[in-house]
Amino acid sequence: MNVHHLELFYYVAKYEGITAAVRKMPYGIQQPAVSGQILQLEEELGVKLFNRRPFALTPAGEMLYDFAYPFFAGLPDVEERLRGEDGKHLRITASASVLGNHLPYVLEKLKLKIPELKLTLKEVEPSELHTQLTTQQADIALTVLHGKLDEGLRSCELMTIPLVLLVPSTCKINTLEQLIRPSDVGDHLESKLPLVGLPENEALSQIFQSGLREKNIQWQASMEVNALDIIQRYVSRGFGAGIGVGIPGVKPIEGVDVIPLDGFDPLVVGAIYQGSMKPIAKEFLQTAQEYVAGIASNK
Repeated sequence: MNVHHLELFYYVAKYEGITAAVRKMPYGIQQPAVSGQILQLEEELGVKLFNRRPFALTPAGEMLYDFAYPFFAGLPDVEERLRGEDGKHLRITASASVLGNHLPYVLEKLKLKIPELKLTLKEVEPSELHTQLTTQQADIALTVLHGKLDEGLRSCELMTIPLVLLVPSTCKINTLEQLIRPSDVGDHLESKLPLVGLPENEALSQIFQSGLREKNIQWQASMEVNALDIIQRYVSRGFGAGIGVGIPGVKPIEGVDVIPLDGFDPLVVGAIYQGSMKPIAKEFLQTAQEYVAGIASNK
């Protein structure tokens, strides 16, 4: 078996297609060349490795990919270690809110400990975290810890953040109960205002809805947006109430009041990683825990 052909197949399987593989390979190669060499590999093995449209690995392709994956996926880390950079390169993937709030301060403190720190930061959707870790594109994923982790992943809790309700300042409302009234249909309660929230698959939305159900309140988001700061902007303009979190040291924008949500489970923000962490990742977690402890002591 030609090892170069096996490498090309690895990238095609990883990125689910020849066109995508050519774009993301670490060296230049033309699509016809990849197609031709993959065909040679299939002819040599006497099996079909994947269906082209739509892309799908055959059983033989899955077997070969499982064999090739550990070697080729581990090459970047081996290369870094050989170059002596592994001890100072940290790759973090996280949501936009995590990247923008406290993380810069944590990394600033980490850089004081490790002056030659090299960082790779990437914003991704929660659904992409597993792939980022298992394909070794990230050392640590920072996210909301909610639900069961995928097999092979571990977590470390960093911060607990309470849920809050955001309301227009013009409403003069101080509690959730002041927003709630009996429903005209059924025996449940409902809100006097529309709800601005995140998509249903987001952990924040799921935790909020779970808290509402315990109080027999039915209140689905009539406006779904993809970021907490966008929720605030709509609330400030009177489009309804919004879901939010009480991040320490972060104040709402003008025109928005914050109502505590007593009895609702908090968000738990933490780090997810695969296998054993390299030393710089452990140092980052220790620095983050020290930072969070400092915030808690200043409340």
